[in-house]
Amino acid sequence: MSLHVFCLFILSTNLIYFMNILQSASANSILGNETDRIALLTFKDGIYSDPLGALSSWNHTLHLCRWEGVTCSRRHQRVTILDLRGIKLAGFISPAISNLTFLKELHLQENSFNGQIPPEIGRLFRLRYINMSNNFLEGEIVANLTRTHLRFIDLEYNKLTGEILVELSTLSKLLQLNLGANDLTGSIPPSLGNLSSLAQISLLQNHLKGRIPDEIAQIESLKSLIVSLNELSGTVSSSLYNLSSIEIIAMTSNQLNGTIPPDIGLSLPNLKALLLGGNQFTGRFPMSISNASRLEALELAQNYFHGPVPKKLGSLKNLFMLSLWGNHLGTGNSDDLSFISSLTNCSNLKRLALGQNHFGGTFPSSVVNLSTDMLRLSLNQNQIFGSIPSQIDNLFNLQLFTTYENFLTGIIPTSIGKLWTLQLLDLSVNSFSGKIPSSIGNLTGLNYLLLQENHLQGSIPSTLGNCQSLIMLSFAQNNLHGTIPKQFISISSLSIELNLSQNFLTGSIPSEVGSLNNLGVLDLSWNKLSGEIPSTLGNCKSLVELHMEGNSFQGTIPPFLNTLLAIQTLDLSSNNFSRKIPKYLEGLQLLKYINLSFNNLEGEVPKQGIFRNASAISVIGNHNLCGGIPELKLPACPIMANQKQGKSSLPRLVIPIISSFLCLISLLFVIAALYWTRKSRKKPSSTSAKEGQHLQVSYSDLFKATDGFSSANLIGVGSYGSVYKGILGQDENVVAVKVLNLQLHGASKSFMDECEALRNIRHRNLIKILTSCSSIDFGGNDFKAFVVEFMPNGSLEKWLHPEVVGQHQLRTLNFSKRLNAAIDIALHWNIYTIIAIYQSLTVI
Repeated sequence: MSLHVFCLFILSTNLIYFMNILQSASANSILGNETDRIALLTFKDGIYSDPLGALSSWNHTLHLCRWEGVTCSRRHQRVTILDLRGIKLAGFISPAISNLTFLKELHLQENSFNGQIPPEIGRLFRLRYINMSNNFLEGEIVANLTRTHLRFIDLEYNKLTGEILVELSTLSKLLQLNLGANDLTGSIPPSLGNLSSLAQISLLQNHLKGRIPDEIAQIESLKSLIVSLNELSGTVSSSLYNLSSIEIIAMTSNQLNGTIPPDIGLSLPNLKALLLGGNQFTGRFPMSISNASRLEALELAQNYFHGPVPKKLGSLKNLFMLSLWGNHLGTGNSDDLSFISSLTNCSNLKRLALGQNHFGGTFPSSVVNLSTDMLRLSLNQNQIFGSIPSQIDNLFNLQLFTTYENFLTGIIPTSIGKLWTLQLLDLSVNSFSGKIPSSIGNLTGLNYLLLQENHLQGSIPSTLGNCQSLIMLSFAQNNLHGTIPKQFISISSLSIELNLSQNFLTGSIPSEVGSLNNLGVLDLSWNKLSGEIPSTLGNCKSLVELHMEGNSFQGTIPPFLNTLLAIQTLDLSSNNFSRKIPKYLEGLQLLKYINLSFNNLEGEVPKQGIFRNASAISVIGNHNLCGGIPELKLPACPIMANQKQGKSSLPRLVIPIISSFLCLISLLFVIAALYWTRKSRKKPSSTSAKEGQHLQVSYSDLFKATDGFSSANLIGVGSYGSVYKGILGQDENVVAVKVLNLQLHGASKSFMDECEALRNIRHRNLIKILTSCSSIDFGGNDFKAFVVEFMPNGSLEKWLHPEVVGQHQLRTLNFSKRLNAAIDIALHWNIYTIIAIYQSLTVI
């Protein structure tokens, strides 16, 4: 064989060899593509919801490397990245995903995957990055994950259970471990300290207990430690505060204790966030914190720190949040809040929370010079006095402003109405005076308006009706007057509470109250409201509490209250409601407390529903009630006479006799009255001058006689007022004082009519009037009363309807005495009739 032929043979042999290799590689590539394609289609079969149609491209017409969310390697065209984040997929993760053997990154976060994490994922030995956060995954963290070479694990915001795997410490190249917002239990494994490359640990919002392992401080590369919202306890290793690499320490809402090193601002030069709120840390505020120049967030709220706050906090130029509320900071001195002046240098400051401390001094005027980006400012529950600067509108981006429970005075500045973005305004429990600024009506985004327990005066501005985003409003315990504006009480967004109690509001409730159909608590108690409760209140079917006590409402207990099926507390006490207690109140299934005391209610008290529980009801001060459960100790209700025919013929005989007799007596009194009236015109009585000299009494005399109109001296309640027993003058005469309720319509006319009638008539069956009083009470209100003889034997009603104790009646009247009483009553009625007829005749 020639050299030329031999070379040609060798070349052709090698060419065939290389061609076989290429064909083999191509076949393997095709086979690998098919494996990946089948794996992805199987994964797709586990998806039962794809509202955005993100996987519609996963079909046979396109090559798998062109499918949405799929990235392939250039050389082998194998799937290396599967990125399906945030496309609203719902379903389970198929184990077939483990057949993507070239997979390096798996992004499934922000979807609705449920079920368990397939343990087959542990076969993906090339996997470096896995993110399944913000789903609904359940079960334990699969141990097979430790067979991979993961650098990044994010399983936060799922429903994972069990303990943190100790085996995770074998992932020697792990950089981030995020397992927060699950239901993990147990303790933090100390073996995590072996992960020398770890930069971030996030275990927040689980149920972890025990200490933070000291071994964590061995991770020199650690930048972020987030263990907030757990049940961790004990002290924190001081070594952790010496990790110069640390940027974020978040331990809020645990049970940790101990102190913070005073040099923390020097030992942690890279610190950006120190979040220790909601624990049991003690000691003085670390002064060196002003040296942590990169600090952006400082949150030490709800601990036991004390002492002054450093005045150089303004050197923290990047600070956007300073939360110190709920400690013992400050000394009550005038310069406690002087550090606020330095905070004007912090141009990024958005949140300043200083409430619930011991800060004293005047309201710092420098507040108005803080960053215009300020969103939340709270100074509540301190010892601050003075007034709010009128330039407060410089903070025009404020969303929350609270100063409640201080000693602030002055007026509420009208400039508050320029805080357009305000959502919560709480100035309650101070000593603000003046009127409620009508400019608050400009705050259309306001959700909470709390001004209770101040000295505010004037009327409620109707402009507040523009605040159609309000869900809670309270003006309780002020000095507000006037009526309730209909624009104000028709804010349909109110859902938590509307409280106007303990003011001096007058008039009736506007019918627009029916717009509050989402309201939970309505409190109008202890005002001077009157009239009847509007029927539109029945539209407020979400009411849980209704307080109307301490007003002058009248009429019957309205029937529409039976539509308030959610009601749990109902207080109508100290009003003028009359007639019977409605039976429908028994059927309010959720009712837990009802107070109907001190009204004019009568008849039988129900016995079912809420009325079976004596401790859940109050009906005292209604003198015409009877029956009910024995614990109420009310008199038994009178038994109605049996009116069946044939039972007794006595009523048939007595009634005609009484009627005829009364007609005769009436005629005689007409004649007698005409005779004596004419005679008196001709000859004036010699004794009339003496009889006209009535005893003169003042409001003060009657107030002293009745011991301040105390309930202990209350004898009874009538249509227009109440009657008290009193001891009058130096002679200590026992009298009865009838005080008219001038809030009631017709009360003043009744006073004049009674004066006229009692001036013209005398009769043995009429109580003798001693004097009358028309004056002004200590509150500057009109006062009218009669002083009459005291009847020690009680009222005729009690004799006709005696109380029953055991099986014995306390008082009895025989038939003869009852008949005489009926005749006398008839004569009494006819005296008034005769006088009226005779007066009309003399006018003619």
